[in-house]
Amino acid sequence: MTRARRGVLWTIREDLAAARRGDPAARGDLENAVVYSGLHAIWAYRLSHRLWLAQGLPGSRFAARIVAQTARMLTGIEIHPGARIGERFFIDHGMGVVIGETAVVGHDVLMFHGVTLGGRGGAHGPGAKRHPTVGDRVVLGAGSSLIGAITVGDDSVVGAGTVVTKDVPAGSVVTGVAGAARPRSGGEGVPAL
Repeated sequence: MTRARRGVLWTIREDLAAARRGDPAARGDLENAVVYSGLHAIWAYRLSHRLWLAQGLPGSRFAARIVAQTARMLTGIEIHPGARIGERFFIDHGMGVVIGETAVVGHDVLMFHGVTLGGRGGAHGPGAKRHPTVGDRVVLGAGSSLIGAITVGDDSVVGAGTVVTKDVPAGSVVTGVAGAARPRSGGEGVPAL
């Protein structure tokens, strides 16, 4: 069933559950809903993304940008309303996260503070892909930078401070500047999502 058919309350419950799974310090749904800037940012993104997609509504893209920039001012997390983000996405600590317009983020992704899903110059116009695609069940470590129209495969881990400019195969751990992928071995400290 798609998110639109499930409804807003279902999505909020899933987001709160993702926060509990992604953050061992998460204490309770009410507290998390009130104080977690990562949740506030994703909820604002969902509103701005709906406005971004509302083609028949005059001024909807402008309104989407206003919502996104307001969320950025309040949370320190910048998510372009044109980005596509999957279900149960959680941003832990959040400050300094940037997600660009053509970024695609899969389901059950855990992202830490300071992550950039940034574009590389050159591609312009409608449909031009400039930002990364992140697969399902990926963990993006604090301060990692994924730059350009690259793909990070499902079940991968990007280490803290890593700079990624090339595709990462599924099931990999990538570390370093610029990161080098290697096969992922079991038990690499990845939380179950």
